[in-house]
Amino acid sequence: MAGAYRGGPGVKRLTRGGGAFAVSRYIRNTGVVKSTGTPLDGHLPADGRTRESVARLLMEQGPIVAADVAARLGLSSPAVRRHLDALIADGEAEVRDAPRRGPRGRGRPAREYLLTDSGRARFGHGYDDLAVAALRYLVEHGGPDAVEGFAQSRVEQLLGDGVAKVEAAHGSGARVQALADVLTARGYAAQARDGGHGVQLCQHHCPVAHVAAEFPALCEAETHAFAELLGTHVQRLATIARGDSACTTHIPLDLPEVRRMNTTTTPGRRPGATIPRGRQSE
Repeated sequence: MAGAYRGGPGVKRLTRGGGAFAVSRYIRNTGVVKSTGTPLDGHLPADGRTRESVARLLMEQGPIVAADVAARLGLSSPAVRRHLDALIADGEAEVRDAPRRGPRGRGRPAREYLLTDSGRARFGHGYDDLAVAALRYLVEHGGPDAVEGFAQSRVEQLLGDGVAKVEAAHGSGARVQALADVLTARGYAAQARDGGHGVQLCQHHCPVAHVAAEFPALCEAETHAFAELLGTHVQRLATIARGDSACTTHIPLDLPEVRRMNTTTTPGRRPGATIPRGRQSE
């Protein structure tokens, strides 16, 4: 399926292969990826392994009281509470009063611990597989045009009320920065950098790179949306989905040819977008 969907008229190909971008929370899940501190060799330190065991027990047996966690893992109560407090501080666990059974006795009610959605994420989600399966079904029953229509709808939802914020910014550079701020708020960790004869919009996070790699129509819709919103030609240089370290889009600023293009663009016609189709040659 990779590379099966091609861009519309006027989209120039720089390379071969399949280019793509990060699908947002509108497919699910766009929260910024949280590091669990696992070393590159994949081996957790002893403290990390214990916390992993505590988290797994909360997932499998929760809600569960701290005393039961300690008993099942053979740990001391202070050690268990230290790990539970750390999981709560990281937003991976939550605590609540246990339901009462019978008359209430003296002292504080028992407290139960369970994982949050963020805590469950450390054990993996199937969002990528679900999104890919849904889009494969869409193209099978609706054709490539259905995927392109979905891609355009998705990017409109992605930008949402951010469009007004970008349009309200004064000056080309300020508009790019405003767009970076909007994307960052959506979980893309974006920033605007000096790019010599323009600005480079860098998106350092790709929530669903595997989905984007198989369906480049999503990338094309995003890149065209940037061009239309900024009112100028843009050029997608790199994407995380193709193995690059960031999704990078070059936006030329205040160049004579750009000014001419902006003044001659006809109503309803999108400004140009140059979109790569695979990893560029070194």
